[in-house]
Amino acid sequence: MTARLRDHLGLLLRLVLGAVLLLAGGLKVGNPLGAARAVQAYEVLPFELARWVGYALPWVEVVVGLLLVLGLFTRVSAVLGAVLMLAFVIGIGQAWARGLTIDCGCFGGGGQVATDETRYGREIARDLALALCGVWLVLRPASTLSLDRALFGPTKEHA
Repeated sequence: MTARLRDHLGLLLRLVLGAVLLLAGGLKVGNPLGAARAVQAYEVLPFELARWVGYALPWVEVVVGLLLVLGLFTRVSAVLGAVLMLAFVIGIGQAWARGLTIDCGCFGGGGQVATDETRYGREIARDLALALCGVWLVLRPASTLSLDRALFGPTKEHA
């Protein structure tokens, strides 16, 4: 694969992961109580800690998503994005394994739903694919139209 093709692929993966994080965080940031309730529905963290995680998580998603879309501090942002996606996979997987019937709360909402309304398999597959976007960007952070390149110059693989 040529460096130019890798750069274009990096741009695509940056935009996909970044846009998903921006959308997910943006939809929740205006409803901090709903985001807190969504985290609490997983029944993993102590109630008060889950509330604070729910308040903070949308802002973390927005910041990481924005950094990825801009291509700024791409490797660090990709690590954070991939870790978030893997945490979501673990959270959804444990809810599924324990028989909880909740909406993941990934794009707002969250909480109890009817058994036939759960989409755990699809949600896990989506988040694993997004985590792989992050892994690619950790290994190959250089991409087209990035602020990293504009501010810090080309990486060693392009020099």
